[in-house]
Order: sequence, then C-alpha cells, then structure tokens
Amino acid sequence: MYDKKYIEPVRTEWQQLCRRTLADDAQVAERVREIIAQVECDGDSAIRSLSKLIDKLELSAIEVTPEERREAYTLVSQELREAIAKAANNITKFHMAQRFDPVRVETVPGVLCVQRAVPINRVGLYVPGGTAPLFSTVLMLAIPAKVASCKEIVMCTPADKNGKVAPAVLFAAAVCGVERIFKVGGAQAIAAMAYGTETIPAVDKIFGPGNRYVTKAKELLSTKVAIDMPAGPSEVLVLADDEAVPSFVASDLLSQAEHGVDSQTILVCSSCAIADAVASELYEQLQRLPRKEIAQKALENSRIIVLSDADDRLDFVNMYAPEHLIISTDDPWGVSARVTSAGSVFVGNYTPESAGDYASGTNHTLPTAGWARSHSGVNVDSFVRKITFQAATPSGLLELGKTIVTMAQAEGLDAHANAVIERLKYVPDKE
Repeated sequence: MYDKKYIEPVRTEWQQLCRRTLADDAQVAERVREIIAQVECDGDSAIRSLSKLIDKLELSAIEVTPEERREAYTLVSQELREAIAKAANNITKFHMAQRFDPVRVETVPGVLCVQRAVPINRVGLYVPGGTAPLFSTVLMLAIPAKVASCKEIVMCTPADKNGKVAPAVLFAAAVCGVERIFKVGGAQAIAAMAYGTETIPAVDKIFGPGNRYVTKAKELLSTKVAIDMPAGPSEVLVLADDEAVPSFVASDLLSQAEHGVDSQTILVCSSCAIADAVASELYEQLQRLPRKEIAQKALENSRIIVLSDADDRLDFVNMYAPEHLIISTDDPWGVSARVTSAGSVFVGNYTPESAGDYASGTNHTLPTAGWARSHSGVNVDSFVRKITFQAATPSGLLELGKTIVTMAQAEGLDAHANAVIERLKYVPDKE
C-alpha cells in the first residue's frame, strides 16, 4: 500500500482505481463446477471424498452430534460466553425493529390490497472456518432468520484437522437456536445445501460469506437456489480529512487486511500529510500483528487516494461502493447523508468497523465488489418473502372493471378482459 498512493487522480482514472482483486477466476469456476457436479451426483459420498481430498480430513460423521455441542460449551471461556450473549442481544434488538407490518390499502371503494411478510421455510447458513472461524457470522445470519420465524435453519461450517468444529461457533449456534450443523466447508457445502444429500437437506435460500470457491459456487448455483447476495473478498474504505486520527485510521485498515490476503483496503483522504501519517502508523502497527503476513499481502492490493476537494472524495466513495465505509471527517453525519452506495457505514472517529463486525447490532454480512450499488446487506427482509393479496367486492369490480377491460383489450388479451366481463354480468349497475 505504501507505494500505491494516487495524488489528485482525474475522474477518467477512477474506474481503474475502483477495481477489485480478481485472480484465476476461470480456474476457480472450472474446479467449482466439478465439485458441484460431484456433490449433485454422489451426495454424502462426495462430501466425504472431497473433505479427504481438499481438507485432508476423514469425516466419521457429517453432522455435529449433541455430545460435540455439550463438549464445545465447556471449551468456551465464561468471558467469551458473556461477550457472545451481549452481542446477540444487541443484534436481536436491531433486527427485531426491522420486522414488517402488513400493508392494507383500499385502492378504490370495494378493492382491498394487502401485503404480508412470510418467512422462508428452510434456510442454509454458511459460516467460514479456515484461518479464523467466524463465530460472529453465526449471530449475523441465525438471529435475523429466527426473528423472521424461518421454520428450519441448516448450518454448514468446516471442521478442523481433528474433525471438530470450533467451540465458539457451536456455542454461538446454541445461543441462536440452530439445531442442525454439518462439518462441511467450501464449494461442496454450498452444493450440498443447494441439491441436498442423504444427510444434508436442500434449502430454499443460502446465506453467508466465503472465499472465492464459496462465492463462485453461490454464483453458479443461484439459478438452482436463492442466495443472499453476490459477495467476495472483504473490503473497507476509510474517508478521512484533517479531523481523522491517523492511528485510528491505520488500525481500521489493518483490521480489514487481516481477514485474508485477497481483502482490499482503501484510504481516500484530503491531503498528503494525512496519507503519510497513516502510512507511518500502518507500518508501526503491522509489525505487532500476529496475522502480519496475511495483512501485508492484503495491503499489496490496497491504495491511498488523495483528493483535496470534498465533493470529489464523496463521489469517489459512491463510485467505489465499499462493503464497509468509515467516515473520519468533520461533520461525519452530514457526510453520511450524502452516501448512496455502501454496505454499512461507520460514522465518526470512535466507530471502528469492529463494532459492526461484532456487537453494535447491525449486520456484518454485506455486499462487496461494488454490489452495494444495487444490493443491501443481510437483514430480516432477506429471510422473508412479501406476498400480495387482493379482494374485490361486486361493487369494487364494477368500479374497476372498465379500466381493466380497456387495458386488456389494448394489449390484445381478450381472455383477460372476458374474465371481468363475465363477472360483471352478475353485478347490477349502480343506480
């Protein structure tokens, strides 16, 4: 990141500066197609053979047992149990406020239109493992599913080399009431939830972040099963001016960089002085990180952009459409009111991205790679369908009939018109 500083880039260069990291997409897609076909054809047998081939793991049982759940509880410290419970409480509060009230409108006398939210029956949650099992993702996916009243929640997450799921993941699942958990990761987990196997049930919609293989599997299977959103490697953009604290900004950039080598961090700032101060802090803080090597590689995909004009900075932010946007500026709420494209926004110097990642109450499952221009992050609406209902009384149909018949005949759909005309024969004219 240190040598990728762009000073007053012209707008024609911005699109290039907004590009994300893409690598070996064709190879990834080909391998994921093979995995999907194998799981669709061979079910549990494919899950076991792929676990052995990819993860070097012999799965004795695909589903987590009650004994493993009880054991996991004893392995989670009291401090972490209390932290997870507090975070769960905050996330529940925020998502409970998102519940949808039915809409009832009489559009004309005698014609009633209603919209109701109906929960998705069975949802599948993918919780990444790898270098950092993300138990917080369990909370972010399962809590809104519960608030939405989904009837069944299925969860897939990778096991470690000993065939065990991370205890904190199992504890978080227990807190959220997730009853069925399977020791499957990667593209094979997405395929299993899409097609179903002898052990893993097929679901109606799949949620959760993941690596390139998981993301590609969701993309390829989106014609078979609904998915939450397009999502790829995680990213953050920090918008900073003279009010920013360089050490805070550096810590935010590094907290994103440590996610994975393909994460991207962007600093958009008002001066070279801020850019240089943040770069210096980045170097100092990076040396102290246990995940230094991962963060360092992620920073290679990152950049600092200096734009002295405040409007230009905000325009760049909205073009980039970051997954996470941190506003470290004068009047941060005023600036936030002009943000039109972002997954989640962190307002002011004392609001780190970590707050939303864990415990403030908002959801951390968010659109990446510019998809924030057209997609929302996960919320309660993600777990429901909106169904509309309508009912017309005889007088209501009489009121609306001429309009329907005129429009249907104009489109050349006479049967549509006749469906009204036939009914109106039984409706007396208004006096």
